[in-house]
Amino acid sequence: MRKAERRNILVILEICIRPSARASHVRPCASLERGPPVNDDRDLAEALDALTLEEKAALLSGRDGWYTVAVERLGIGSIMLTDGPHGLRKIDPGAERFSLEASLPATCFPTAAALGSSWDVDLLARVGEALGRESRAADVAVLLGPGVNIKRSPLGGRCFEYLSEDPHLTGRLGAALVSGVQSTGVGASVKHFAANNQETERMRVSAEVDERTLREIYLAAFEHIVTSARPWTVMASYNRINGVHCTENRWLLTEVLREEWGFDGLVVSDWGAVTDRVAALAAGVDLDMPGMAEGPERIIEAVRAGQLDEAAVDGAVTRLLTLIGRAASAGPAEAADLDAHHALARRAAAESAVLLKNEDALLPLDLAGTRLAVIGEFARTPRFQGAGSSRIVPTRVDNALDALTALAGPGAGLSFAPGFTLTGDGDAELIDEAVAAAGAADVAVVFLGLPEGEESEGFDREHLLLPPVQLRLLEAVAQANPNVVVVLANGGVVEVAAWQHHAKAVLEGWLTGQAGGGAVADLLLGRANPCGRLAETIPVRLADTPSHLNFPGGDGSVLYGERLYVGYRYYDAKDVPVAYPFGHGLSYTTFAYSDLRAEVEGEGEDTLVRVRLTVANTGSAAGKEVVQIYVDDLECSLDRPVRELKAFSKVELAPGASTTVSFDLHARDLSFYSAARKRWVLESGDFEITVGASSRDLRLRTTVTVTSPGTAQPLTEDSSVGEWLAHPLGGPALLRAMSEGQGVAVASDPEILRMVESLPLKRLASMSGGRLDLGDVTRLIDQDG
Repeated sequence: MRKAERRNILVILEICIRPSARASHVRPCASLERGPPVNDDRDLAEALDALTLEEKAALLSGRDGWYTVAVERLGIGSIMLTDGPHGLRKIDPGAERFSLEASLPATCFPTAAALGSSWDVDLLARVGEALGRESRAADVAVLLGPGVNIKRSPLGGRCFEYLSEDPHLTGRLGAALVSGVQSTGVGASVKHFAANNQETERMRVSAEVDERTLREIYLAAFEHIVTSARPWTVMASYNRINGVHCTENRWLLTEVLREEWGFDGLVVSDWGAVTDRVAALAAGVDLDMPGMAEGPERIIEAVRAGQLDEAAVDGAVTRLLTLIGRAASAGPAEAADLDAHHALARRAAAESAVLLKNEDALLPLDLAGTRLAVIGEFARTPRFQGAGSSRIVPTRVDNALDALTALAGPGAGLSFAPGFTLTGDGDAELIDEAVAAAGAADVAVVFLGLPEGEESEGFDREHLLLPPVQLRLLEAVAQANPNVVVVLANGGVVEVAAWQHHAKAVLEGWLTGQAGGGAVADLLLGRANPCGRLAETIPVRLADTPSHLNFPGGDGSVLYGERLYVGYRYYDAKDVPVAYPFGHGLSYTTFAYSDLRAEVEGEGEDTLVRVRLTVANTGSAAGKEVVQIYVDDLECSLDRPVRELKAFSKVELAPGASTTVSFDLHARDLSFYSAARKRWVLESGDFEITVGASSRDLRLRTTVTVTSPGTAQPLTEDSSVGEWLAHPLGGPALLRAMSEGQGVAVASDPEILRMVESLPLKRLASMSGGRLDLGDVTRLIDQDG
């Protein structure tokens, strides 16, 4: 399976780098300038009027792997869309053949797995702005990112490209990235829409998932980003949802994305995702990339045969011209400040690393008089990004060994031993060398992680284990020296429970980007205080994960059997032991929470819960705390997770300082999605508001009562007896009708009443032999109303 998936990727990307012969009747502009703006309605109408059907159809497919088609006679230029999401991957125009290394140098920022753990909206906006500036300088109109799919399973091959297991955190961070990129005049492309949570059979697998789960978990981040950050483009994914390809899913692309959420940008296909160009256009895919060779002809034929309304073509072309106009309106670009971006990448890596444990306050290290052994090839040859279409050629790369040596200064007692090779081959001599270095040191810092080929676009992981040679190295080092610090480099989580007893401190660095070596040195030596928090749960073992029995599926489909219970929602509901919970992360200082207050204003859709509390730095170092607000609906008519993240804030405090942190929770934050009613529902009742430093480190709690008139579920003859009895009007009316009906003893016998609660009311009426008249029930409701 892995080899087949890799071949698919190479075929698609090989196409992307070669010029295309399609749309030969439309001459590309001699230069790839973006053309004049066509933003106002008059310009758009005039351009649309002047285009032939052939030109319109040609515009809706890529000219080649990265550029749109130009129409020279009308001054419509070509624009470039190219890979992100954590750096610019622009193909080197001088490259003669496809290679993941055949791109121009750009700043490689930490991957999304790291940035998600920063929980820092402002930081991600700055990273987005830097990505946008480099894209503008390279004449790129749209950067393909961010990736905001939910981490359903830690085995997902592209987990390193995604932000979190939680839709609220993902949505807020994703919106910040989009806003940052687009503030520079470059469009973002939010991907992969939607339910694209695995690489296995990704071109055809059908995600079998109920609508409530889709709405609350897998669509919620996209919805927030679309409605708050207004991305220029959204990318339709490869997979199917409940049997329908996302690129042909009108419900997803038109009814939900455009009509409900108000998206007014362009929908672009993932590269090679379209299988039926006419069906995709009718569903809402505007731009097919890199484009089917026969796509334009199929559109023309369908319009002329009356199988496709030309209005659909005109709408797609209008959105493409609007995108081209937005890009042209940005004006001339300035050269990006790559030194400043490298410094930002270093800060981002430091802010994203998570200190998992720190026994005996081993960290930060004081190198004055301390002999330090640096062990592990990753310290010298860092693994700082994932593989696949997001692979960046960095402008430069820092490694932790050089950074530690520079910060330690001359005369420091610092030694190095590689311990293992990057190929993963065992070498007893390398381990012996590392043990000798550890035995002669006061502290051993061991750099471990996943090898280059273990996680990538195109295939999913098979386990969560570190390579055996690394675990043997760690055990041997720990026997030689009890003061061991482990620094991890990985995109998806790894099991730590089986080996972390060998280390007093564990720093999860993720894939840190090109400046990660300096960031790790800053953290180890206390020049930076760890402030990252886990954006995904680290399980004790793979078998504990909620999707374990349903991932990655087979025979062309995958069942989302865990429903809403993804990540911490599952672990906390089932009280399953975890290695480290969602939101966890230590600091070199301590924080105290107090004075929680929550006040409710309004009711129904106008409900507002104002939450206030005080956070104090009770330690001796400046630091940042991530305050997390969780909500639990105590009286819901449907099953809900025991707690869900609904707000967070990262606050920086000096030693001894305190601050008031404020949050506003709205009706949507307290609601669930009802598939039966096709809307979000807020029910009256009590809600518990908890404040904590993780989903399991809950410091304060309070309960608020919310009023929501008119939330009772509409009743029909198909509603169950239990649903009728629970209704404020239907219940009394039904009981009266049953009590008054001759021979109907149900109302007076609790045991019988419980037996028939699940029956549809019309079934009970038919079984009553006419003694229960549904007309009487309806009349009683009208009288009571």
